[in-house]
Parts: sequence; C-alpha cells; structure tokens
Amino acid sequence: MKIKTLVTLKDFRIVKSWLKSTYKTIKFGRICTESLPKRQTVLNLNKTINWRSLGHSFIFLFLSHATLAQKKTVEYVNPFIGTTNYGTTNPGAQVPQGLMNVSPFNVMGSSLNKFNKDAQWWSTPYEYNNKFFTGFSHVNLSGVGCPDMGSLLLMPTTGRLDVDYRNYGSTYKNESAAPGYYTNYLEKYGVKTEATATLRTGISRFTFPKGKSHILLNLGEGLTNETGATMRFVNDREIEGSKLLGSFCYVNNQAVYPIYFVLRLSKKPSEKGYWKFQKQGEVWENDWNKDAGKYKVFTAYHNEMSGDDIGAFLSFETSENEQVEVQVGVSFVSVENARQNLDQEQPKGGFDQIRLAASKRWNEDLSKIEVEGGTEDQKTVFYTALYHALIHPNILQDVNGQYPAMETRQTLKTSGNRYTVFSLWDTYRNVQPLMSLLFPDRQTEMIRSMIDIYKESGWMPKWELYGRESYTMDGDPAIPVIVDAWMKGIRDYDHEAAYEAFYKSATTIDSTNKIRPDNADYVKYGYVPLRAKFDNSVSHSIEYFLADWNLSQFAASLGKKEDAKMFAERAKGYKHYYSKEYGTFRPILPDGKFLTPFDPLQGANFEPNPGFHEGNAWNYTFAIPHDIAGLVKLMGGKRNFVEKLQATFDKGYFDVTNEPDMLYPHIFSEIEGEEWRTQKLVTEILETHFKNAPGGIPGNDDTGTMSTWASMNMMGIYPLCPGRPEYTVVTPVFDKVTIHLDAKYHHGKDKLIIRRDRKGDAGYINGISIDGKKVKGFKISHHDLVNSNEIVITTGNR
Repeated sequence: MKIKTLVTLKDFRIVKSWLKSTYKTIKFGRICTESLPKRQTVLNLNKTINWRSLGHSFIFLFLSHATLAQKKTVEYVNPFIGTTNYGTTNPGAQVPQGLMNVSPFNVMGSSLNKFNKDAQWWSTPYEYNNKFFTGFSHVNLSGVGCPDMGSLLLMPTTGRLDVDYRNYGSTYKNESAAPGYYTNYLEKYGVKTEATATLRTGISRFTFPKGKSHILLNLGEGLTNETGATMRFVNDREIEGSKLLGSFCYVNNQAVYPIYFVLRLSKKPSEKGYWKFQKQGEVWENDWNKDAGKYKVFTAYHNEMSGDDIGAFLSFETSENEQVEVQVGVSFVSVENARQNLDQEQPKGGFDQIRLAASKRWNEDLSKIEVEGGTEDQKTVFYTALYHALIHPNILQDVNGQYPAMETRQTLKTSGNRYTVFSLWDTYRNVQPLMSLLFPDRQTEMIRSMIDIYKESGWMPKWELYGRESYTMDGDPAIPVIVDAWMKGIRDYDHEAAYEAFYKSATTIDSTNKIRPDNADYVKYGYVPLRAKFDNSVSHSIEYFLADWNLSQFAASLGKKEDAKMFAERAKGYKHYYSKEYGTFRPILPDGKFLTPFDPLQGANFEPNPGFHEGNAWNYTFAIPHDIAGLVKLMGGKRNFVEKLQATFDKGYFDVTNEPDMLYPHIFSEIEGEEWRTQKLVTEILETHFKNAPGGIPGNDDTGTMSTWASMNMMGIYPLCPGRPEYTVVTPVFDKVTIHLDAKYHHGKDKLIIRRDRKGDAGYINGISIDGKKVKGFKISHHDLVNSNEIVITTGNR
C-alpha cells in the first residue's frame, strides 16, 4: 500500500533511519518543507508493510502527526491579504458577487489607529494595523482608491450607555476571518463579535457577558461622502430606514443614492431609543440648549428620526455568554424590498447555518480552479487572489428582481442578475477576461447589465456604482470588456445595441459626450492636446486608441468594413505623442508643439502631472498592447525597443500597481527571442510583491485587478491585449492547474489541465505542447486553450 502522512523533521530522521534498517527497499519521496506548521515534512512509503509489527507506539506517532488532510480550496483563503500597504481590501463577510459585505470598521475615533478616515484620505473600512473597533459596516467596496459606502455601523457595548464612537470604540484581540465569516473579541467589553452574510443580507452575532448590554446602530458615520439618514422603530425587534450614500471620488458630486435597510433582533430589548448630535449655535443659543455640541439621547421618543448624525440604541439584560443575533437586510429600491430580502434569505435557522452556506458557496466558486504543487503560501496567495476577483462586480437586484434604473432610479425588474460596481478602467485588463474563462454565464449577465445601463441612461458605464455614474478614470472601457468577450465566442446579448452605444461614444463630438469629453479634439487631431496645466490628455488618448482598436475588431466581425477601417486608423494615433528627444510619450499643446519643459518622470506618487493620470510618461509609453509591432518600429527597431523597455525595470520606473504598465513584463513575449524576459520578470514580481501577509498586495487591489494579475500569471497564462483572444504563456507557479469549464460555453468541454514539466531548476520555458503537439512561440489562443485536454509547459534552464 502507499501511505502519505506527516511527521516532524526530527521524527522523520528517526523513522527514516529505523525503517531503512528494517525495510531495505523502501523508497522515500522528496522532503517538502513548504511552509508547513512546525517544519513538518511529507513521508511517502511505497511498500506493503505489516503495520502490526511496528508496535502501537509507532502507529500512534504516525497518526498523531497526520494533521494535514486534503484542504478545501476555501481553506486556503486569507482575507487579511491586502488589508494594509494600501491594498484596501477588507476581511469582511460576504458571498461571491454578493451585494452585502459585513466588514469590521476600525478607521476612526482613536489615536491608536495608524490610519484615520477623518484625518486623511482613506477608502476602506478596515486597516490591519489599526486597533480601535467601532462596529460592523454593511455594504462595502473592495480594493478601491476612493471612499464611499461603508455605512450602517453596528456596535455591541456593555455597562453605561455611551453613543459617542470616540468613547464606545474598543481594542480587540482573537481576530480571525475566512470567506463568509469574521470574528474578534472586544477587550473593553468582554464581547465576542461574529459576522456572516448572504447575497443581500448580513447577520452579526454578539456573545455578551452578564449584565447591562447594548447594540448601537450608527447612521451618522461611515466612508460615504454624503450625510443624512432616516429611521424608525417598526416594533420592539425591528428598525427600518435609509442612509444617503454616493459622490464617489467627487468627480460627479450629484451621483448620490439612498440605501434602504431593515434591522431585526433575535431578542427583545429592555430599553430602546435614538441619539442625535446637536449642532452648536451662537453663545446665547447654547445657553438655552444644554445639549448643544453633544449627542442627545432620546429615551421617550420612538417615532421617526432624521438627521445627519443619528443612531439607535437597543439595551438588554444579558446572562453570561448570552448570544444576540442581529439581521440586516438592504436594498437600493425600497424598505419593503429590504424586508423581502431578509425574509427570503434568512427565513429560519440562524448564524451557523448561514455561515456554512457562505463557506460552501465560496468553495464551489474557488474550486473552478484546482492547483497541485507549489508551497502552502503560494496556494494561499493564489486562492485569495481568486477570492478577491469574485467580489465585484456584484448583484444589484432584490429577491423580487427589482433594481433602480441607471441614473433615473426608476424601479425596473430583471429576470436574471443585474450587476453593479463596474470599475471598468481597472477590470477590462484582466478581471473580465478571467470571468469569460471561468464564469462565462456571469460574464454574459454582466455584459447584459452594461447594455441595459446604456438603454436606460444613453451611455455605457465607465465607473458605475449602484446605478449612478461616477465618471472616474479615463477612456471608453466598456468597449474592450465586451469586444474581448465577443471575440472569445460569448455572444448571447444584444450586440447591435452594444455597437450602437460604442459608435455613439466614439463619434459624438459635442459636450453631450459623457464618456469621451474631449472627443472633438481626438477626432480632429487624432490625439487630445493639453488644454489645462494638469489635464489627463495623453492618458485619455491612450485609452481611446485601445478602445478604437477593439471597436475596429467588433465592426469587422459585424461586417461594418468602413467603420472597421476608420477605427483601426484612429488606433494608430499614439504615434503623434512619441518624442524622439526623450524616447517617451509627451503631451502636445494646442498649437501642435510638444510641451516644454518636460520631465518624463514627473507624476510619481500621485504628483500632479501634465497629460498623465496617476503615473508618468514611462508608465504609459509602452501601454499600446494592440500594436507592439508599430511601437517597435516607432522606437527605432527591436534592439532599441527592448533596451528601452528593459530600462523601465532596471531604473525602477516600472510600477506593477499602476494599470497602464502592469502589462509591461508581458510585452517582451511579443518580441521573438526576448520571451525569457517575461518569464523572469513575472516570476520575480510574484515572489517580491504578492505574499501571504496583510501587506501581500503591492497597492490598491482595484476591485480585484491586482489580484487577478497574480492569479492568472500563477496559472501560467495572461491576457496581454483585451480584444485579442489569446494568452501570453508565462512560467506557472504550480505543477498542475485544472480549470473546470462551462460545457455550455466551451464546446461541451468541462475541464482543461495546464501542467508544468520541470527539466531543471530554473523557470525558463523550453517548450509548450497542446495535447502532445508542440506549439510555436509563447502564446495560446483562447480557442486552443478551452478546446485542449492538457497543455504542458516544459521549464528549465535558459
């Protein structure tokens, strides 16, 4: 028989010596010390052994160390990855693509916190190094760079009632999280907190000590830029209301919307009431108003309460270790819909049942990819990255199918899923292509949602958030999302409406164009000139070039030959920006001359920068994935191009956290003979920047974009150019990757395998084969990928 178990390194040496003296033909497998607890190692025994002869003590030795059974994929996820180092993820509880996220909120109220939302720009409800917990926030964003959402704060306390979060917050310990679950222990109160979630609802469980206990609902604080809320007691166990949210990044300060909620308690409170912060007035007014500048507690008023800074308290007499559960249902349509969501998603059972269901749901999604080989830490990095990629976009509709129409907020109804949180400038690069591969059914519904947004508002989404457009970031990013899916055979949607929308944003040249506000210049000149000191003209144009190249592919596929020709020509406009003097792109003034003086390095660390958005000229100059051949020619040929691109790494200009240049390592694979550089750089970047640690994401995760960069490269494939249905092959981290496909979308196939065949210690690719047939070059088409049984990537020395 073959036995695989675990022993400590010390025990292994003893056992190995004893067994070799007794069983001369035993073969020992390779020792694995890959981040296993207590330096454990794997022992493989390939021999039929009479285990009775070994004695009970030896059997016990083996059994007592057999602690690592086959782990579920969900068990590899570490939700704390990305919660510091400005990764801006949170360890809150939610399910895949769920509207609800219940996150610990620890970014306000105390000098114990390193990062404070009221003292600096801060965009996430949680920071790993902070120490002051002020409750659970409901409905949060993951990985974004601007603050919004993060409201409906729920906090347990004990003792004397205090409704000022600066006072009622608490330090905590025993913090733990897993997909769909979070817990900690509040040191100030001796209260254990726990949270889990369904698609549209959250449930918190608080384990109280004996005595006076409270649950506080704070509607005055959160991450949103907006103020104002309303609530009322429905009965002794239920509160309903709404909170105003919105103005994401302040680009469109009119993009506000209410979130409606219903809160339910598992226990009737002995006391209840509201609080409201009373503003200070003139000195003579304050003399008459003893509550001026304070939180006024209302104990005898239980009708509706409204204001900018309001809350509700619910007080209990609790026995030792008594648990109180609090359910919160939300909706962006109405209070009644929030109640329906709660009724249908939490009808019976309780916290533990919902937690198990959330974990099961995550395990099913994460198991779409199974990996073998690699270290435990690498598996954790991989599955956590996949976990982050499955948070946004998330559903918007309620259980009855209703959702708020784009911009008008009119109540409409869908029979499928209506998605929201389209951070498309980020996700078109890899998150949406990953969805096309793993979840083409969801990708289809996401595209339908985007097209419906156009039908409802007249424009495709750019950075849409809960039915309002923020107009954050650059370009026309809906085009590469949909065209990429179209070119991969995902076509079950109104493609004519999609083309109509794209043509509209690409050709409208007046002030009504909300997607390309500078399109008149772009159409006239073939680029956007610099018209304001710190505008984003070059960044806008670079995104338009890629969008137009994609639109050309789409038009050609639909038989629109003249349109295809026009947009293909536009896509070459990047050549206007190339400055031979600096060897980079450079802003052009309205008179057609280059900007002078010019510093191609200006723009680091969010420094104001003429022509470029969140980066400098070096971060954008090679961001032309649709025409690398043209860029090579523009820069004076292959040798000069390679040297210049390599210099971005050698001189420290490359920034993997910046979307425009995150593709730079893969560009070398477009140059014959230089593909080894891609393999080397990707491996180095993964090892340096992506770790099983709170700071294990090198910057904003951007709704899963950074995480997807890691996960796809770890699998050995990466989509260099959206709209071009192929993948650059890189060195896989794992020995075997099994991708489970959707047979409906992938020609009846249900899985494919990517296998790494190591022929040496180094990680350079020596050959690629698909089902035994050698592949020329270092790319695999999407068609070949999803129609293969096994792809073998042979690695070794260069």
